[in-house]
Amino acid sequence: MQGSEFSQNASRLEPDTNPYEPELGSLPNRSVDTEDIQELKTGTTTIGLTTTDGVVMVTDKRASLGNMVSSKTAQKVEAVHPRGALTISGSVSAAQSLIRTLEVENNLYETRRGGDMSMQALSTLTSNLLRSGGFLITVPVLGGVDDEGSHIYSYDALGGVTEEVYSVSGSGSQFALGVLEQDYHEDLSLEEGREVAIRGLKSAVERDTASGNGMWLAEITEDGAEISDYEDYDAPL
Repeated sequence: MQGSEFSQNASRLEPDTNPYEPELGSLPNRSVDTEDIQELKTGTTTIGLTTTDGVVMVTDKRASLGNMVSSKTAQKVEAVHPRGALTISGSVSAAQSLIRTLEVENNLYETRRGGDMSMQALSTLTSNLLRSGGFLITVPVLGGVDDEGSHIYSYDALGGVTEEVYSVSGSGSQFALGVLEQDYHEDLSLEEGREVAIRGLKSAVERDTASGNGMWLAEITEDGAEISDYEDYDAPL
């Protein structure tokens, strides 16, 4: 090959040039410091749990910037699938980008295959996106309903995912978990699940200064996802 046209063209390339990048692009340059991950701040409380009839997800409405309340109406749970939703904690910009990406990917999937993604496929996609490094400071909870039933998926900041019957994220997690550990059982109806989730959120906002200012409630069944906001935590009970 020496002296050929190919070798002459190759020699003109810079040593670190990837000749395939114009066509295929490249993944984000990811550099992760373990200490940064351990110090990740996620000032909020989000809860998701499965019931016999579907999925219930609740979040508070407070967005914080250091010690300041930057918003009292932040929406922290959004639909990313006709029968699925994602709660967010961490960076608002990264979370919004993740939600838009999931919506687009699900729409493309539906267009190409004539049906919606399963929750397992959507959870894998979410994990891969987090693992890419582009959404590193987002710690979501994914919930939804498909032909196999109700699902809740828990993530860490590096994209690790596990399926749970209930999950929490954010700085108020430890306070909410105490309620869920005591009151959750797998035979909960949707109404009972709503009550347990709201009790968990109320426990968190009582003790976590980064959580509060009302609640977003998402209820997901085979018929779709319904998301509402409330100032009074007891209003939907």
